[in-house]
Amino acid sequence: MIDQLKRLFDRKTYAAVRYDAAKQHANSADMVAVLNADPYLMVADAGLRLISVFDDLHYDRADLDMLSAPMRRRALKKLAPFEYFQRSGSVIENCAADIRIHMPKFRALGASPFDALRETSMRPQDYALLTPTQAAAQMIAAYEVDTAKERLAALVLKHPANLLRLFDFLEPTPSKAAVREMLGELLFLQRAAVAKEPLKSRRALR
Repeated sequence: MIDQLKRLFDRKTYAAVRYDAAKQHANSADMVAVLNADPYLMVADAGLRLISVFDDLHYDRADLDMLSAPMRRRALKKLAPFEYFQRSGSVIENCAADIRIHMPKFRALGASPFDALRETSMRPQDYALLTPTQAAAQMIAAYEVDTAKERLAALVLKHPANLLRLFDFLEPTPSKAAVREMLGELLFLQRAAVAKEPLKSRRALR
């Protein structure tokens, strides 16, 4: 009798765990869909778990690259229905799903976008909320040139990045020549996208 009750308990526990996992997966999929439907937000890279927030249409290579207060508020507003709350100045969290969304801390005016997550301890289930330029830098660092180019093209068609700033922070070595060429090609693609709708009339968050 005790063994039968134990087996029944184990089955119910297993079913509950599976239900919770399925619910969390559906919740996560819904969240991604909502973010991608917003013109100011997108999951820039699902594998790297990068969320980009639209910054601007035109850049100077010396522009400050950081998440502004309106950019943070836009993300939190869209994430709140999925039980995310502001845990601290640099973390948005869903306690039930045990997922954190990390926002880079501001370092210095001349900080490299490649270092945005350098001091961030991200777990496999966590996301990073970044400017398009910071997201682009993470892709360049993570992928071979062909893969990076494909993913960056999808990014800049919706969220233009400060590609010249990325160019400035690349090491001037022969091994980076292909990356510099890729950024040049993406710059033309981005300029063409910015010159027409839906980007042409989009304004930075205020």
